[in-house]
Amino acid sequence: MNAAPAAAPDAPPNGWRTFLWLWGSQALSVLGGGLSGFAMNIYLTQTRFPLESQRAELAAALSLTALGWTFAAIFGAPLAGALADRWDRRRIMLTCDLLGALLLAGGVALVTLTTPPVWALVAYTAALGLVGTFHGSAFDTSYGLLVPRAQLPRANGMMQTIWSLSGLLSPALAALLIGLPALARSGGGPAWLAGIRDGVPLAFAIDGATFLLAALVIWRLRIPSPPRREAGPRPSLGQDMRFGWKFIFSRPPLLHLLLTFAAVNLLTSGVGVLHPLLVRFALVPNEGAGGLSQEAALATLWTAMSAGGLAGGLLVSAWGGLKRRRVLGVLVPMVLAGTAQAASGALGHLGLLVPVCIAVACFGVMTPIMNAHSQAIWQSQVPPDMQGRVFSVRRLIAQFTAPVSTALAGLLAARYAPGSILLWAGLLMGLVAGAQLLNPVIRRVETPLTPAPVAQAGMGD
Repeated sequence: MNAAPAAAPDAPPNGWRTFLWLWGSQALSVLGGGLSGFAMNIYLTQTRFPLESQRAELAAALSLTALGWTFAAIFGAPLAGALADRWDRRRIMLTCDLLGALLLAGGVALVTLTTPPVWALVAYTAALGLVGTFHGSAFDTSYGLLVPRAQLPRANGMMQTIWSLSGLLSPALAALLIGLPALARSGGGPAWLAGIRDGVPLAFAIDGATFLLAALVIWRLRIPSPPRREAGPRPSLGQDMRFGWKFIFSRPPLLHLLLTFAAVNLLTSGVGVLHPLLVRFALVPNEGAGGLSQEAALATLWTAMSAGGLAGGLLVSAWGGLKRRRVLGVLVPMVLAGTAQAASGALGHLGLLVPVCIAVACFGVMTPIMNAHSQAIWQSQVPPDMQGRVFSVRRLIAQFTAPVSTALAGLLAARYAPGSILLWAGLLMGLVAGAQLLNPVIRRVETPLTPAPVAQAGMGD
């Protein structure tokens, strides 16, 4: 991946090199985010709610902290997208990286100096989600300007690989960090390390350091922000926030693709709640985890999913993805991912860790393939100077079901076995995606769009 593809006329000559620097800095930041996210789950399951009788409280805390992040990220997206098209995108990313580092420093203090109530943890994760959505809106609309159009699936595959690599490395690294203070106490380690209750603050501190490093890299890069094409008076911020809705709803194929993702997110976003419960109440008690501790079994499960995701990301990065009929690169992997999730639920219900890991790894392989093709479709169909506004609404529509999924997972897991929930959700996902393969509207999603009048694009009313 070090050789730069030939630049297209709309890509700067050094665009691929700039993208690689941006990609590398983002990879470190995402890895740090994976550390702190896994550490938060372990903090809730082992420190705040360690008792068997606290199952309902644990499920609620896992759901609420996830919802805090998700609500802030989703409902802050329209404002973030509008500002990404109005302001310098490089400065937005730089500011968000610095704010992220500041928030992580606050997180270290929060879990070290006190026992925070759940509402404080929810507010903390919500602040991280809000900063993340502003950074993401600027980031997602920036690298599409740096690489040639033909290389978009490859670049998107590399971006998907970041998340998979983080999921692969973060659980093991976080588990190691969390156990370091105990090792220091038993083996005569440094006094400052032995005095810490667990390694959760260390994970937060490392995440903050990756934010600072990403800010340093972005500070040295030149990242273009496209000039807006609208004629006449500049639209108001409110008009910009509404523009993405009109753009998407006037294009049924894009809307159908988006609603398909909304349905899939409804059926998959609860795994962050269900997997810890599956490990704790199905795998470890039934000795299906092979004697592993709870945190080690959960790390193994999530590592398997991320290993699959890494394989899928590397595959689409090396392959370059489909050049035509990219919608098949979205829907077919969706069907296979739903089948894999159903299998993970059935096998988890039986208490079998290794087969569950194989199933979630297969799910992981499909995820970057479908996401890379979807992102390439949107980047090809939406003009660069409109992507902030359109992509933010796209994120809102596709992910508004994620909080519902997380809340439902917490409620259902309090009454039903998590394996059964995963089984039925996976079967429904496969049926939904399979039905879209027969949808004539969604098959036209790559038909070139007729450009909207410039004045209409800007005024929004």
